[in-house]
Amino acid sequence: MHFINGFAAGGPVDTVARIMAQWLSDRLGQQFIVENRTGSGGNIAAAAVISAPPDGYTVLFVGANNAISTSLYKHLPFDFLNDTAPVASFMQLPNMFVVANAMPVKTVAEFIDYCKTNPGKISFASSGNGTSVHLSAELFKAMTKCDMLHVPYRGSAMAYPDIISNKVQLIFDNLPGALEQARGGSVRALGVTSRERWPGVNNVPAIAETVPGFEALGFYGMVAPKGTPPDIIDTLNRAVNEALKDPKLVARLSDLGGLPKPMSSAEFGKFMADETGKWRKVVDFAGVSVD
Repeated sequence: MHFINGFAAGGPVDTVARIMAQWLSDRLGQQFIVENRTGSGGNIAAAAVISAPPDGYTVLFVGANNAISTSLYKHLPFDFLNDTAPVASFMQLPNMFVVANAMPVKTVAEFIDYCKTNPGKISFASSGNGTSVHLSAELFKAMTKCDMLHVPYRGSAMAYPDIISNKVQLIFDNLPGALEQARGGSVRALGVTSRERWPGVNNVPAIAETVPGFEALGFYGMVAPKGTPPDIIDTLNRAVNEALKDPKLVARLSDLGGLPKPMSSAEFGKFMADETGKWRKVVDFAGVSVD
């Protein structure tokens, strides 16, 4: 079973993908091999899965980047919602706003003030164009009028050396990766992108406490090529939902900052459609485009 992941090995998406792949491999007796196909905000991976035979042997690790890409990229060679079959939801999580330790700020408010007194001197990293990591920062930029330059990387893990050395000043990373770096003291956490404080990191304020109305919540799940037999989708959906009841697996996801969100395949399909509409509003509000 080929489990295609659109982001770099070692990053937060890859970590969750490998946790789920190992559990499914053990329980289904079918080896799930995670393949990293990076680039274009996850669209290279999506295209590879969409063009694969719908035989159940190729699935895609899906996230907010796929919902974002529909509106951010104007000339995609596929229609993501129509060309995939929803399989299962894994978890939801916010992003975390972290800055280089060299930055003379300790709160979101202090960062906004610093940004406005140092226009053109702040750069933010992302895990690629069109990811929630990118769009969370673009939304923040639009809502606060901060002048920041976008520096995309092929996965957030690759950005941290430059953030730690202050070549790039910040990232709105998926919570697993940002939390690991913040706990290790490599960067400083200023806020989370959920509307309220997030379980497990209650010591980190919600950005919305300083920027009212700010929210950018991410999700992880699985889809297959359109036309994949319903019985295969049902088998995978049941297995994933069973995994999300396993206390050990739930604990691992919680350690990464995620909350399990089991759904039926139909519920996950509706959820992704709703997320696509929500992120379209964010793209329009932020006024960004990749093409």
